[in-house]
Parts: sequence; C-alpha cells; structure tokens
Amino acid sequence: MTLLKLENVTKRFGGLTAVNKMSFEIEQGESIAIVGPNGSGKTTLYNVISGVYFPEEGEVIFEGKNITHLPPYRRAPLGLGRTFQIPRPFSSATVRENVAVGAMFGTLSNKIGVDESLETADRYIELVGLSAHIDKEAGSLTPTEKKLMEIARALAMKPKLLLMDEALAGMHPKDIDKMVVFLKKVKEEENIAIVSMVEHIMRAVAGFAERVIVMYQGEKLIDAMTAQALSDPRVVEVYLGHPPEGTHA
Repeated sequence: MTLLKLENVTKRFGGLTAVNKMSFEIEQGESIAIVGPNGSGKTTLYNVISGVYFPEEGEVIFEGKNITHLPPYRRAPLGLGRTFQIPRPFSSATVRENVAVGAMFGTLSNKIGVDESLETADRYIELVGLSAHIDKEAGSLTPTEKKLMEIARALAMKPKLLLMDEALAGMHPKDIDKMVVFLKKVKEEENIAIVSMVEHIMRAVAGFAERVIVMYQGEKLIDAMTAQALSDPRVVEVYLGHPPEGTHA
C-alpha cells in the first residue's frame, strides 16, 4: 500500500531551488534513509513533507489524500509524525508529560483523554529506555536523552509514517547500533514506515534502511535498495566532495 507519494515537488527560496522535481513513493512499513551532503536539500524536503513549507510546484499525497497545502497540525492526526535534529521539549514539563502531548495530538487526538495519554506515554518511555527519568523535567536531560524522549513522543502519536531528522547525530557508535536494532523492532511491531535523514553515519544507513534515496543539489540522484545505492560510484563521488558525472558543481 502506498503511504506517501511525492509528484514533481519543487521548493524555491527566491532564486535558489532547494528541492527540484522530487518524485518518489513510500510503502507502508518501509524503512528508508534519505542521505546526501550538506546543502543537498534534505531538510527542505522534510519540511515540505511535514508541512512546514509548501512547495511552489508538485503535490504531496498521503494515503491518497492531497496534503500539499495542509499545515503540520493537520497532518499529524492523519498519521505523519516527525522528530527534529535539535529536540524541542517543553523544558519545565516532565518527560511523561512531554510524551503524553504526542499521544493527545497524534492519530488518537479527540479520541483519548489525559489519563489514557499518560498511559500511552508510559509505554513508549519504557520502550526507549527512559523509565528512570519519567518524572524528571525534560530540560534536565542530556542531549541524547532528549533525542530519545522526542522519539518516544513521536511514536506516542501512533504515526503511520515517522520522519526522523538526524536522530542519530552525535550518538556514540554503540548507541547508534542499539538505536538501529530498536528502530527495526518498532517498525515491525507498530507496522509503520520510518524515513530517517542521515548525513554521514553510513553504519546506521546500512544497518537500518531497506532503501536509500540520495539527494544532490536539490535533486534525486539515486533511489535504490541500500546495497546498490551505497556502492554506486556517483554516491561515492558525492561523499568525497566531487560532483557526480553529468552534473554541474
């Protein structure tokens, strides 16, 4: 089942084209990595999918519904969740309260009350390994703990598609390996599609993603199964700082 479909999506900022004619589909339950060097347009693409930006051209289709011009708060109840590269907690609220917010404003919004939201939060806090910090103020957590809390909050939204923005950046390699195992488990148990934006942590891409979309200068360079994508000479050139053959630096 096609969950998300982008058709010729283009986003410009003045004379700069940040994303150019991007088209791809994501199926239910897929695990995908979107990679590319700095400035390749990954964050802009994420912002278009999540509703932070509206594209000048093209369409964003979610479960057959055109959501191209829906704001983020209208997309969340449909099943589109997101984490951010820099966590955005309610610092004075507890970890439990932060995660419960996700439950209240996700696909279960207007269907569950505060008590049920808190129970949902408890489950996902335990899942990411933060039970010992459940009653701490979110502002007191370490950067890695804040990222884990944000993942728990996004999962509490009960999303059908989870966009993860550099969620593994800054983590110790052992923590990255644990997170890869965790994400695989969550994907299977929750039956959700997970799209992870990654810059240079290839061990995470190879361990987690079934498919890789490589961006370069705002365009889709490659969309292929992981092993094929990571061994493609054009991808190697991009990460070594050379423009791929047939493109202009």
